[in-house]
Amino acid sequence: MKKHVLIATAAAVLLTLAGSAMAQNVAIVNGKAVPTARMEALAQQVSKSGRPMTPDMQAQLKEEIVAREIFSQAAQALGLDATDDFKTQMELMRQSVMIRELFASFQAKNPVTDVEIKAEYDKFAAANGGKEYKARHILVEKEDQAKAIIAQLKKGGKFDEIAKKSSKDPGSGAKGGELDWASPSSYVKEFSEALIGLTKGKTTEVPVKSQFGYHIIRLDDVREAPLPKFEEVKPQIAQQLMQQKMGKYQEELRSKAKVE
Repeated sequence: MKKHVLIATAAAVLLTLAGSAMAQNVAIVNGKAVPTARMEALAQQVSKSGRPMTPDMQAQLKEEIVAREIFSQAAQALGLDATDDFKTQMELMRQSVMIRELFASFQAKNPVTDVEIKAEYDKFAAANGGKEYKARHILVEKEDQAKAIIAQLKKGGKFDEIAKKSSKDPGSGAKGGELDWASPSSYVKEFSEALIGLTKGKTTEVPVKSQFGYHIIRLDDVREAPLPKFEEVKPQIAQQLMQQKMGKYQEELRSKAKVE
């Protein structure tokens, strides 16, 4: 009776150990254990790509992990893991993983704070605030041409029609001289100064000379420069600041390294 009890107990222990081993391993391929950690790492990659982890996907991952082990064992059997090329590639892969972990560790220890993000947003707002101008212009090569056009406009000529016909600026000329909303700093100095000096609906009465030729400018409208809301651009600012931190960290490591 005691012998039967011992046999049953031993069988239960073996079943428990087998279950524990299977929990730690995805499969046993040709006597070699394939750890579950490999499947978990692959699953993380799939999740990061945005694909859902369904039962079908888990089954596919298991097949992939097992197939990799089978093919790896076949390569080892041929001695391919002993070649110089293999060793070089493995070293490059090892470095890639180490670098990725290094940078991930740095980011975790040096997060971008909300205070830093808000300060960067305020700096952006200060530099990009102010007024924006909606204008039209006609660009010609010679001053006499510009003066003739100004005289034509004073007699009732249509700005957009003249721009389409006479302006040598192909971008705005085809649109009747229309320019996009922009801050004065977007233009060359001469154009900017003339634009600011106009009142809404008025046209320059003398040609404005710049490096591009002679301009006739009309101011159509003025508005306060619209800025994106803080919450809308917060993720982009955070990413930009982290890139800056990473750049400084990398430069610091390079400066400390002794390269001969």
